Amino acid sequence: MSAQMNDQSRALSSNAWLKSYYFLRFAVSAAWVALAFTVANSSPRVAAVMLVAYPAWDALANYVDAQRSGGLRRNKSQLLNFAVSIITAIAVAIALGRSMNAVLAVYGVWAVVSGLFQLLTAVRRWKTNGAQWAMILSGAQSALAGLFFVKMSGGTESIGIVDVAPYAAFGAFYFLVSAVWLSVGDVLRKSPQAAN
Repeated sequence: MSAQMNDQSRALSSNAWLKSYYFLRFAVSAAWVALAFTVANSSPRVAAVMLVAYPAWDALANYVDAQRSGGLRRNKSQLLNFAVSIITAIAVAIALGRSMNAVLAVYGVWAVVSGLFQLLTAVRRWKTNGAQWAMILSGAQSALAGLFFVKMSGGTESIGIVDVAPYAAFGAFYFLVSAVWLSVGDVLRKSPQAAN
């Protein structure tokens, strides 16, 4: 009985961090989307900074989350996601000197790779934290969106930051769903303890 309570306590502690992390990821992504459709849409300089900052933020977030969840050695998919996102931020900065099509192509490749790593992270976490179905869907959708970006980057239509914003918006949505789902799970997990 005590072992079961210890397992529940560990799950609640781990989920407390994940909930905070997912809510933060939602807030940052939602703010990024709002700025993309307003300020950045009419300011190429702001848009350029935001396009570099998005993968850089993803790298930082993965690094901090991995450190809080047992370290980078135990979280290989996040270590790889961290590295890929750093490379992407640099690649986006370089691509901005060429064209928005080049930027979208970089974002497309990043969305595919980081989406797969996110999916792997969610599958691994399912055993210990549960409620990872939204992160699995997010990872899979990211990969599909990336393929669409790569295809779109080869077209002739005008591309801007607003073309990337829906991708970030879906990410924000999935982070919010995951945070809420974990919160509901914790309440249900605490209920039997309160009854005892």
